[in-house]
Amino acid sequence: MDYDIYDIELTSVNSNTKLRKLFIGTKSKSIIVIADIDYSLDLTGARSKKDSKDDDKAAGDVDKGTTNKVTLSGLLNFIDGLWSACNGERVIVFTTNHLEKLHPTLIRRGWMDKHIEISYCRAPAFKFLARTYLGMEEHELFGTVSALLQEVSMIPADVVENLTPKSAADDPDSCLRGLVAALEKDKGRRNDQQPEEEDGGSGCCPGVSDTP
Repeated sequence: MDYDIYDIELTSVNSNTKLRKLFIGTKSKSIIVIADIDYSLDLTGARSKKDSKDDDKAAGDVDKGTTNKVTLSGLLNFIDGLWSACNGERVIVFTTNHLEKLHPTLIRRGWMDKHIEISYCRAPAFKFLARTYLGMEEHELFGTVSALLQEVSMIPADVVENLTPKSAADDPDSCLRGLVAALEKDKGRRNDQQPEEEDGGSGCCPGVSDTP
């Protein structure tokens, strides 16, 4: 594909002007990743009263006099400019754990054309990852891993982390055993938490994310 990849951390960008310079500096054939956009400044659904009066105004001109923060209108304007100038050769990827927190203008068609949910890893996804990272179609531990994934909520990225060799001594067998150990550890933590839940605990399982 010959695409360059850029990872832009919006929380480290303190103005629309700086954001514009970053976008202009990217190549025409590129993939721009903006991770955890729900965590970024004024880009969530927690809007001011002025913003809530009319969502369409959010895609208008950059807020005048705003020099110390990135605004939603600024982000949308620059993205629109990039797409118009590059004939669709730039791919912009946003990630979020809380879609419901994002401003409605940002997630509607025309700005985010595809919404892809990456849920917890289950047996079919695990087998695909094992084939990709270990080159294996079958293994005696596949059944154990598949059963544990029905009980433990682990995202694909964590599965990949366990399947990736950490040293020259690691092989597919040791990687799978490491994954089983990680899943059993999370399962044990969940089981240890259950008595507290029954007694009115918080219900949050240590080591297990509430959302993918």
